[in-house]
Amino acid sequence: MVEFCVPPAVTVTDRANLTDPVWDNAERFPDAVQFIRTTDRGRIDVGCRQFRDEVVAVARGLVAAGVRPGMRIGLLSRTRYEWTLVDYAIWAAGAISVPMYETSSPEQVRWMLSDADTTACVVETDAHARMLAGIRDGVPGLREVWQVDAGDLDELTARGDRVDPGELDARRAAVNAGDLATIIYTSGTTGRPKGCMLTHRNLSFDVANAVAALPDIFHEGASTVLFLPLAHAFARLIQLGAVQTRTRLAHSAGMENLTGELQQLRPTFLLCVPRVFEKVYQGAASKARADGKNWVFTRADRLAVHYSQALQDPSGPGPLLRLRHRVFDRLVYRKLRAALGGRCRLAISGGAPLEARLTHFFRGAGVTVLEGYGLTETSPAVTSNLPDAIRIGTVGRPLPGVTVRVADDGEVLVKGDLVFRGYWNNADATAEALTADGWLHSGDLGELAADGYLSITGRKKDIIVTAAGKHVVPGVLEERVRSHALVDQCVVVGDRRPFVGALVTIDQQEWPNWLAAHQRDSTTSVAQLRDDPALRADIQTAVDEANRQVSHPEAIKQFRILPANLTEANAELTPTLKVKREAVQEKYHADIAALYGA
Repeated sequence: MVEFCVPPAVTVTDRANLTDPVWDNAERFPDAVQFIRTTDRGRIDVGCRQFRDEVVAVARGLVAAGVRPGMRIGLLSRTRYEWTLVDYAIWAAGAISVPMYETSSPEQVRWMLSDADTTACVVETDAHARMLAGIRDGVPGLREVWQVDAGDLDELTARGDRVDPGELDARRAAVNAGDLATIIYTSGTTGRPKGCMLTHRNLSFDVANAVAALPDIFHEGASTVLFLPLAHAFARLIQLGAVQTRTRLAHSAGMENLTGELQQLRPTFLLCVPRVFEKVYQGAASKARADGKNWVFTRADRLAVHYSQALQDPSGPGPLLRLRHRVFDRLVYRKLRAALGGRCRLAISGGAPLEARLTHFFRGAGVTVLEGYGLTETSPAVTSNLPDAIRIGTVGRPLPGVTVRVADDGEVLVKGDLVFRGYWNNADATAEALTADGWLHSGDLGELAADGYLSITGRKKDIIVTAAGKHVVPGVLEERVRSHALVDQCVVVGDRRPFVGALVTIDQQEWPNWLAAHQRDSTTSVAQLRDDPALRADIQTAVDEANRQVSHPEAIKQFRILPANLTEANAELTPTLKVKREAVQEKYHADIAALYGA
């Protein structure tokens, strides 16, 4: 058993709560720009005092509507300014927020609202309102539904005019660090979502120590565009850190218009999941091929990796390497950074492993990706690489105030004030996850170096045991197969089977280029060509590359190209693009059987 502990940089008093930074900023820095808000009239700046006043107005409306301390309030919306506004208003009123992904199915929403016994819910669109109307009978405690797009927040604000401001002050002052702040339902790759109970102390402690460890990320003068769902604890951490440090925060509802928004808003850092970095890289490579500049990108790619690897050497890159790097910076890297707005030199990646080679490429291209690790149950950040203490291929060292232990069976355990209280209405799951002395069983497998750098090697529940008894961690293979430009997703299978197999989907952005290169009709679908020898030969190169990373018994022996991509809408991916293995294996059981000749 190996353990590493970092003492806290910041402690949280018993009287603290998550709204304190909003009030402190309004008094000390009233005119500092906190948000860049998108409206029908364009983008407008929102200062610290204005934000506090808007939080007060909505919170008073909640009080007028009968929201009492400790009540649970649902929040169903895309990432937007009003999401953050309502989140803080719920806390100011002494209530508990229950965020939900705006892509959640009616059954998932019904389960979360009913399980949390929500009294009211804020939704974004007409579609959301219709969804709630259809499941209302299954949520007996739900009394009020407010729709952002219908102007209900303005109506709620007007209702709050009759509430004595002193009552809200008293409500906010009564909220303590140990009180429950939010119930976040894990999207889960299996089973019904569980509600993680996070207190004001949990979130405040984690964000304060993350800010202390990452001053290059969070500071006045920094800015970011947040496009991941705020229902995800990782994005919520960025929201809290931005508010605490007066980092300018702009919200983006999704990937559709993100490129233009990045170029207009010019953030200094970004939060992404690994699939976003993979898509950016593959998009740049694809464009280079389409423009007849594949040889330039290939050389720039290799040089970026070489340059980043040289940065790890105490002597750094040599003069010749630096000269070549400057040349390719003008030819390639500068254009890649321009696509991110031109000012972004740091990015945070989490939610799943990012291939080490890709991390080297981005650092060599001038965007250092800081890979970290965490879970919803840990508020969420546990470890992170830092700009001046980065070890690519790991998820970094524990943040201040966190202790990490790797048990004898390889499971990662976590302890500290960031660890959640337990699962809402689920004592059995809580007892399984938390030990009596406060250790959280993460369910992840890892390796911990003597100097504290943690590597995540897989999930305990994802380990495949072949019929020959060989234990296989699928993540290593899947990451490498997925790095091929033509591959969108890879799902390794083989539990209790004679060998390891894989299900592969084709990247739809790259598919037209492949059809053109192979003189095929542009309207041809993957389903029509999934057994085509040329297509299989290209995927085989990705499989061969992946197999070089493992022993022969762990290697992929057979693969099947699936006729369609995995999607969140079909419940095959989580909102953060993790594969739901059980759902995929159930849907494509015939393809899996075909791998083994059944």
